[in-house]
Amino acid sequence: MTDGPREATCRVTVLVVTWQGRDLLPPCLDSLARQTVPHRVVVVDNASTDGTAELLADRYPHVRVVRNPENRGFAGGVAAGLAVVDTPLVALLNNDAVAEPDWLAHLVASLDTHPEAAAVTSRLLLADVRPPTLNNAGVVLLDDGYGADRGLGAPADQFPEPDEVFGFSGGAALLRLDAVRGVGGFPEPFFLYYEDTDTSWRLRQAGWSVRYEPSAVVHHRHSATADQTSADFAYWNERNRLLMHVRCAPATAAMAVWARFLLTTISLLGRRLTGAPRPAAHQQRLRLRLRTLGGAVRLLPWALRSRRRTG
Repeated sequence: MTDGPREATCRVTVLVVTWQGRDLLPPCLDSLARQTVPHRVVVVDNASTDGTAELLADRYPHVRVVRNPENRGFAGGVAAGLAVVDTPLVALLNNDAVAEPDWLAHLVASLDTHPEAAAVTSRLLLADVRPPTLNNAGVVLLDDGYGADRGLGAPADQFPEPDEVFGFSGGAALLRLDAVRGVGGFPEPFFLYYEDTDTSWRLRQAGWSVRYEPSAVVHHRHSATADQTSADFAYWNERNRLLMHVRCAPATAAMAVWARFLLTTISLLGRRLTGAPRPAAHQQRLRLRLRTLGGAVRLLPWALRSRRRTG
């Protein structure tokens, strides 16, 4: 329901960020057309060259398209989308996700019931996995400073009750636009990963809560647009985790996260110099860790300037 007379008074805009996702978009956008809540749709195209522009023009002329001149990642894509949204609520849906028809209605009802919440996250199920399996029931922050998908790999019937959670998943969530803008919006320099955890943390620092709504169901092709076993994933994941703690964590906790990263890197250097066995995982490879550290240090001034900025 993205066109017709009711659109002028709708409260929700759905943002879909895409890059080289021509084959992923139709199921996603078709699922939005089946929603029971009036809404607008904005697709942010990160300079795709795979025919995405032609697909949108031919099959989805009612969708507003924001075309970035270069790939700005998910964080930059959301930032570009937020700049054109003029509804009080904004939903995020991954281009590799399909929403149940009442998905948006359940999210809106949750925020209406909880005025203290700035965001409500969905129940994401792994698409085409049997038996039905959870992908995400909110984001948790672990004791070691890593963010994680709550419930990943658990049976789909886990976490059956609405609840408060640490953070929302950027793959499928509904946000109050003013609250997100009030904490500085999405951190565009992150490019990929941890932008939702960072934004959730900053919302909580500003006095908001984040909710989980199990009735808002989305089927997600996990990692369809990014290879989470790749070196690039390890780089963005580790770099942004370091930056998130600078921006959000107490100073002693942030320094501890950086210190652990440095000590592990030094340990790996020692193993390399002595010829001792080294872990095979990308995030444990010395060259990638040095690249990660360099990327984090380059953005450290920005992270420090934006630290705990909530208005």
